[in-house]
Amino acid sequence: MPMKDVYLGVDELEAKLGGLHTEFGSLKLKIKELVEENQRLRIENQQLRKIFKRENIEFAAEPAVDVSEEPADTRQQEQAETAAGSSIGEGYDNLARLYHEGFHICNVYYGHLRMEGDCLFCLSFLSKP
Repeated sequence: MPMKDVYLGVDELEAKLGGLHTEFGSLKLKIKELVEENQRLRIENQQLRKIFKRENIEFAAEPAVDVSEEPADTRQQEQAETAAGSSIGEGYDNLARLYHEGFHICNVYYGHLRMEGDCLFCLSFLSKP
């Protein structure tokens, strides 16, 4: 086999390997996107199930109240106060849960899957009072 043919064969093989490397890189990115979307959809589904379950429980447990007993403004104000009081720590808890599920919560990479270990930006955010 002439030396030129061997060199051309190796050169062609190198080009094919470079193409495979590029394809693997794009497949890895696509898989990462799909994993992130899948996890996001799981979390969203879980949240929707909680809301649905809570709404069904509240609907079933709600006693029949005569609406004419108290003014509408008072009811709306009470509902707003209850919602505000219960959601103060809830957002922080949700972010902590997201971080522990493997997602970034920092402003640099928010919502992206954490691929290698802990993120200092996220940890500094979680350590804030």
